[in-house]
Amino acid sequence: MNYAIKHLFHIHVPKTKVFEAITTISGLRNWWTVETSGEAALGGIIQFRFSTNGGPDMKVKEMNMHEKLVWECLESNHGWKGNLLTFLLDENEGKTRVRFSHEGWNEQDDFYAICSFAWARYMESLRQYCQTGNGEAFGSAGYRN
Repeated sequence: MNYAIKHLFHIHVPKTKVFEAITTISGLRNWWTVETSGEAALGGIIQFRFSTNGGPDMKVKEMNMHEKLVWECLESNHGWKGNLLTFLLDENEGKTRVRFSHEGWNEQDDFYAICSFAWARYMESLRQYCQTGNGEAFGSAGYRN
């Protein structure tokens, strides 16, 4: 089986602002993890770290300006290798609609459930960062464990 975590939500800012938050190292550091480095351009590799828990290395596989971003996980100590993470953006009633998916799960086990919950929190962090300038990225002052 190939399961996916999916989230759909709206952000009250233009697509350009959301796209910048998901496609730049500085943007990513503000809503996912402060320990983000690498090359965020098409074909680049981004390293996401979560302190002693490590983290994934993502290749920017596809990028359509202000509409779509796809990462392929190249390395992960959490079993994400080969997974695809996709952000689809469109305008809906004056807001940016975000469709996020994390595909490639073999089973819907406890770790899948933990990651689904965590992704929901980070998607809310993305929304807060875009709307207020303050996200709750891992390692930031606003992060709640």
